[in-house]
Amino acid sequence: MQALIRKPKPFYAKLHNQVIIAISAAIIMGAAWPNAAVKMKPLGDGFIKLIGMVIAPLVFCIIVSGISGMGSARRVARISVKTMAYFYVVSALALLLGLIAANLIPTGVGLNIDPRSIDTSSIAGYVTAAKDQGVIAFILNIIPVTMIDAFAKGAILQVVLVAALFGLALIHLGDRARVVKDLVDQLTRVVFSIVEMIVTLSPIGAFGAMAFTVGRFGLHSLLPLLKLVLLFYGACLAFVLIVLVPIARHVGFSILKFCRYIFDEILLFLSIANSEALLPRLMEKLERIGVPKSVVGLVVPTGYSFNLAGSSIYFTLCVIFIAQATNTALPLDRQLLILLIAMLMSKGATGFTGAGFVVLAGTLSAMPDIPMAGLALLLGIDPFMQRGRGLINYIGNGVAAIAIAAWEKDLDIAELNRRLDQGPDGEIALTPGAPVPLEVRSAVEGADADAARIRAE
Repeated sequence: MQALIRKPKPFYAKLHNQVIIAISAAIIMGAAWPNAAVKMKPLGDGFIKLIGMVIAPLVFCIIVSGISGMGSARRVARISVKTMAYFYVVSALALLLGLIAANLIPTGVGLNIDPRSIDTSSIAGYVTAAKDQGVIAFILNIIPVTMIDAFAKGAILQVVLVAALFGLALIHLGDRARVVKDLVDQLTRVVFSIVEMIVTLSPIGAFGAMAFTVGRFGLHSLLPLLKLVLLFYGACLAFVLIVLVPIARHVGFSILKFCRYIFDEILLFLSIANSEALLPRLMEKLERIGVPKSVVGLVVPTGYSFNLAGSSIYFTLCVIFIAQATNTALPLDRQLLILLIAMLMSKGATGFTGAGFVVLAGTLSAMPDIPMAGLALLLGIDPFMQRGRGLINYIGNGVAAIAIAAWEKDLDIAELNRRLDQGPDGEIALTPGAPVPLEVRSAVEGADADAARIRAE
């Protein structure tokens, strides 16, 4: 009985409690001693770099192992097509939701800002970077100069391409490449073990990142554009309720239970504001609840460039806000054009610091009647909006992997729900006086019967 039922961990031993304590301490430090808090930034940066160094090898190992385990190139193609269809539909809904929210609650109307009066020196770098953004450039950038270059740069989509080709080659070679396939499987376990060691440092990283954010920007920096920030988070919540919840219900699981299952990662992300750094943890946890490695390996890394619902909401909402604030007329046909441009530009809106802001600049550059100078209005609040869009991206990619696995009929929904009920530790925790779950009771009774039989013999 004791082997199956564990006592709850002490308060201080739970990772999410450690992160909460770290965040609370960081907020206090940032408000009371902002100069000292800003100096904590290296703690957050160091943690992100530690995670970042294992993302490329982990993605490679998981995709190669997953694809080679499918045994059929046709199945790989089928899952890929379903994945892209899902991503484009969900992204379109997110873009449309941002457009509707901006029109229903026009937060920029009445600001009457003259674009010529805006200091654009702070956004010069983003505008320059935006010139390199485009559909053709994006597609060509998926192809690395060399295979090694993809890992050296940490370019996720390039690693995905190399891994997919490697996995397909292993399928083609069959038993002749069995040794290589087994080696990749073992490397995957090693990399996951490294990730677990790094994650134990997450409270330190959370403290450093949050202390810097509060100390550098201060909570008061939200006030001038608080309405836009609230509208953005409201639109994100609406997306979860209108899009993700129905998808989860159709599959047969609870979005709330899934969020509770990844609660540690949610808390950590709110501190470090880098969802890519938590990609390994998401992939590991999806495998724990029964999503096949092949689906996880294809869907999650690809989703970080093609399934960015939070970023999509941000793009359309902010473009309309800038137009409203600068009194730029946008009839319905122009707004629909913004929707199409943002659909193309939003792909690849991740992978480097300020990616969302750069892609927003790229979207504006394709709409010359909307003043690019309006970007300066958003620069101060972008770090706070970054958390919202990244969090929705993170949760959305998890839901996508589960949904596509169910679409493939490759997921045991009953087992999925059982593991979500158990929580991230994968064990059933009972409080004193709580009823013993049926499966535990049955297992214990069976174990007692076996023990009695052995004693009798």
